[in-house]
Amino acid sequence: MQPLKRPWRDYSGRVSPLKTAVFVALFMPGAWVAYKFATDQLGARPLQEALLEIGQWTLRLVFLALAITPLSRVLVWPRLNLVRRMIGVAAFAYVCTHLTLYTASEAFNLGTVAGEILKRVYLSIGFVALLGLTALAATSTDAMVRRLSPRRWQALHRFVYLIAVLGAWHFFLQTKLDEWEPFVMIGLLAWLLGWRVLAWSFGRRPVPLWSVALLSLAAGPFTALAEALYFNLKMHVPIERVLMADLSLETGLRPAWVVFGIVAAVTVAAFGRAALRRPRLKPA
Repeated sequence: MQPLKRPWRDYSGRVSPLKTAVFVALFMPGAWVAYKFATDQLGARPLQEALLEIGQWTLRLVFLALAITPLSRVLVWPRLNLVRRMIGVAAFAYVCTHLTLYTASEAFNLGTVAGEILKRVYLSIGFVALLGLTALAATSTDAMVRRLSPRRWQALHRFVYLIAVLGAWHFFLQTKLDEWEPFVMIGLLAWLLGWRVLAWSFGRRPVPLWSVALLSLAAGPFTALAEALYFNLKMHVPIERVLMADLSLETGLRPAWVVFGIVAAVTVAAFGRAALRRPRLKPA
């Protein structure tokens, strides 16, 4: 029997500072929520608030796992791929905690839980996403990669994009008043999917940074337009009114600006990385 592989070690068996830092960081959101729950800092409905916060962190981790491949390619940082599987497994652990907290909120009545999942659309969508994460977590080991073959394993794990869509939809449907973070997720998901299209179109060649820059420029306006369409369809607010509010910043920092700031930072870092890697000409 092979010894259990420690999550903070790389494939050569050496301690990886990157994996160690990420491993520790993945426990921090859950520990912080547990601390606030234990010290009565979650308001009048602490269980519901803990349920919501753990669910949000599940989705954030799914998006972070999705971003690892684009970031490793754009930033030319291949070692970043070492933490992708770890983040994905952490997302599964958080979604299991999310389901456990929901079950606790229903007094551990499994019949009621099953009935609510079947009756409420947003719960059904979330449960399908949970099943998807379960399948990905179950096939995340090296043994399953060998059993499935790398090609079949990659095909299966591309469903993480569908899981991200379902998770964001679940989050969006249960958000009653504040749609701020769901729209940020919509914009980031658009950027991630756009990068995948670029990577597919360029094949084995690196995705040119100019195309990444154009994609980043489009991500902010796309987010603003999605938000404007939503408020137009739901509340009949004129599209141009929402767009003007996004541009003016009078109502605070809008999702479009947050998305643009994130992807612009990645793009600037990529250009800076490329400049540092460019070979310098020796003086004659």
